[in-house]
Amino acid sequence: MAKEINKEQEAVMSAVSKTEEFFNKYSKALWISLAVLVILCGAGYLTYRYAYLPKKAEALGQMYKAEANFRAGNYELALNGDGNDLGFIQLIEEYGKKAGKDAYLYAAICQMELGDAESALKYVSKYSTNDPIMKGRALAVKGDAYVNLDENAKAVKCYENAASASDNNFSAAYLLKAGIIYEAMGEDAKALAAYKEIKEKYPRSFEAYEIDKYIARIEVK
Repeated sequence: MAKEINKEQEAVMSAVSKTEEFFNKYSKALWISLAVLVILCGAGYLTYRYAYLPKKAEALGQMYKAEANFRAGNYELALNGDGNDLGFIQLIEEYGKKAGKDAYLYAAICQMELGDAESALKYVSKYSTNDPIMKGRALAVKGDAYVNLDENAKAVKCYENAASASDNNFSAAYLLKAGIIYEAMGEDAKALAAYKEIKEKYPRSFEAYEIDKYIARIEVK
């Protein structure tokens, strides 16, 4: 038993000795590495505190007018500005994501309203969020863009994904769009499934009030 204890002590002492030897050999390099790490962290914080945050605040301040034009339905001004106030395109070009991710979604919706589906798709593809309602909205915009580009198969997938992401009364509108596109594609069974999902899952939605006529239109064929 004593021999086993001695062996354990020897192993511990050997490990300690090797650790001390390693530290003595590389202590200078370790301290330099630590100092560099501290400097980099400090520089990163200073950049964030005194460069990124002020620029972000400036971008959000500039975006106020573009948002006001958007809410008023002035999509051209909201998108391109008027020479004095920036539009969403200029905000994105000048500030990037410092202007906030919503700038990309705003730009996409404006482009759709102005009839430029390709640009809308470009901007909405750069938008991301964890909010289920906004995620559903973005997917629906992407679906609208695909419809305008005659890519119906991609469009219905976007609408279905939008409905799943939101899973509330907004979903009914997305499912209705999916159903209509499925009908246009000649896939009546899938269209009927979308319409019935509205009736069963979202009976209090606006779309549910007239969904029976969509269902009947397919069932009488």
